[in-house]
Amino acid sequence: MVASEATPFAKSGGLADVVGALSAELLKLGHEVAIVMPRYRRIAWEQTESAFDNMVVYAGSTPYRVDIRKAVHNGVTYFFVEAPYFFDRNGLYDDGGREYGDNHRRFAVLSLAALGVAQTVFPCDILHCHDWQAAMVPIYKADQQHGNPVFDRVRTMLTIHNLGYQGRYGKECFWDLGLNGGWFSPDKLEFHGDLDVLKGGLTMADWLTTVSPTYAREIQTAEGGFGLDPVLRLRSDTLTGILNGVDYEEWDPSTDKLIPANYSPSDLAGKRVCKQQLLGEFGLPADNPDRPLIGIVSRFASQKGFDLIAGLAPFLEESDVQLVVLGSGEWRYEQLFNAWQRQFPEKVGVWIGYNNALSHKIEAGCDLFLMPSLYEPCGLNQIYSLKYGTVPVVRATGGLDDTIQDDTGFKFSWYSTGALYDCLRAALGACRNRDAWKARMIRGMKKDFSWAVSAGEYSRLYEMLLGRD
Repeated sequence: MVASEATPFAKSGGLADVVGALSAELLKLGHEVAIVMPRYRRIAWEQTESAFDNMVVYAGSTPYRVDIRKAVHNGVTYFFVEAPYFFDRNGLYDDGGREYGDNHRRFAVLSLAALGVAQTVFPCDILHCHDWQAAMVPIYKADQQHGNPVFDRVRTMLTIHNLGYQGRYGKECFWDLGLNGGWFSPDKLEFHGDLDVLKGGLTMADWLTTVSPTYAREIQTAEGGFGLDPVLRLRSDTLTGILNGVDYEEWDPSTDKLIPANYSPSDLAGKRVCKQQLLGEFGLPADNPDRPLIGIVSRFASQKGFDLIAGLAPFLEESDVQLVVLGSGEWRYEQLFNAWQRQFPEKVGVWIGYNNALSHKIEAGCDLFLMPSLYEPCGLNQIYSLKYGTVPVVRATGGLDDTIQDDTGFKFSWYSTGALYDCLRAALGACRNRDAWKARMIRGMKKDFSWAVSAGEYSRLYEMLLGRD
């Protein structure tokens, strides 16, 4: 695995969860698995030990000296690229919201070092690369390692976690990568006059995957392809959508230590306790336990459907519901929720920021979970919600469409506040039939989206790529 982040060492989003959990699950299937990632400032030197010192990798004529450190977690070996000049910084990709201007060079060195690890420390059959930050691996393999017998039978796979992030830079940045000008062409790294790192990886990897079957179809359309749909349509025969799994050791209401009361499909009593305490934590009235409580846990961004949610003030005013919100992001949405909290003090509770324990409590204490994304490659919170008996209300896109059925949640298709409004009204109407609602909750809680299923699909792809199927 080659990735810019992986749990438990560095995380900014779901990418880290996927890389860490998938690797551990592949190990259970008998594969030998290692992860190559940067050693960021937040990863303590003392947590690691030396694996290879004084490795020199070249971007053209420019040499970069790196050391390779390692640690083992859950049986998986993590190799850390020690390059302080690139990775000893406050953030993973930015500092205070300002992207580092040399990210293209930072992650080029990660890709070069990953090939160095595969040659000297951890010989492998598959180089599985994640998102644009690792998309240079198949390019450097073809360019620098052409004719190297070590890599003759090594196959590359590139997983797209979010096509909206492509590593796109001005043409001048191309020359920092150490490639000859032939790579800057419309069939490789050039995209409308710019450098597009992900595009290059999409054209060169032996196989492509993304994180849900529906998203694999959507990114081949003009609406969902972010300009790369023609490239993906050309690669449609080597593109597979595999739904992300979730870690039920962390997300299971019957064992979750972060919620006030545990519960299960056979005994739901603890969920009511969780709801009552959640309302208290947000300072909301708990006088009516049957009043529907809606939860949101998200990054505040238009991609997540917050421009639709912003039009729901009339719904809040007229409906006997309560809403709790956890997250941060775009300032306008933070201000919106703070304004709603002032406008509807008995209906709306808000926590701006990151709070892992509170996210568990919201999943456990709410009746409904709102996730009306414009696009969603996979999504995890709707899967957590199913497990916790918190009925999802989602837009039918990407992984949301794949994981939520009409008998476990509520979906709408047209991206509009009116469609979201109608879907919420339908959910509230169904909520009044307590027996049918309980049956809906239990069906969702019994769904299995564990990593074992997804890892099995990746395993079969690996074997196919190696000609062993």
